[in-house]
Amino acid sequence: VLRYDATGAHRQQWGTWEREEDLALAASALGAPGDLGHPPVVLVCAHGRHDTCCALRGRPAARALAERWPGLVWECTHVGGDRFAANVLVAPDGVYYGGLDAASAVTVVEQHLAGRVHAAHLRGYTDLVPAQQAAVAAVLARYGPAGRHDYTVTGTTRSGPHWLIRVTGPPPHATAYDVEITAHRAAPHQLTCNGPATSAAMLHEVTSVRAG
Repeated sequence: VLRYDATGAHRQQWGTWEREEDLALAASALGAPGDLGHPPVVLVCAHGRHDTCCALRGRPAARALAERWPGLVWECTHVGGDRFAANVLVAPDGVYYGGLDAASAVTVVEQHLAGRVHAAHLRGYTDLVPAQQAAVAAVLARYGPAGRHDYTVTGTTRSGPHWLIRVTGPPPHATAYDVEITAHRAAPHQLTCNGPATSAAMLHEVTSVRAG
């Protein structure tokens, strides 16, 4: 069980469940305080049964990461976004990265563990909706990397396909940025290795970034 406490510190509780009835222990683990001092966990999707791309691209990335950080990296099942394989999820930070290969995976995770989230390869944060994820990525792309919790979404309005997202930066300046986004469907194509037919992905295009 990986989570943050009220102070923002990492807390983790590890255990093993072997039988179905053991899963009841997971419920109590969710409420346990957990232990401090553990580094984040790096999860790499390598679920080839769900989509071949995840195994073909995920396993080389997982291997390179595990060689660099033994014990920190786990292959895992589906995390969503097969078309972005190889996918990495850093927990409990809740940060998705995609479009990785072995070399870029090592670079991205190295930067993340040093407290620098870059826009390159960033899919988004798990606690934000796609338009908000695009807004934070746009601010990072324009103003440079930042820590996971340095930017906060403080306002969201929507009118049809048009979004206005306010992203507030870290103190002492706490600058606010207004990001305009338009959502639209991409041209249909096969999105994943196992995709049975063409499909049109939803894209969130950034049209403007202004300091508020």
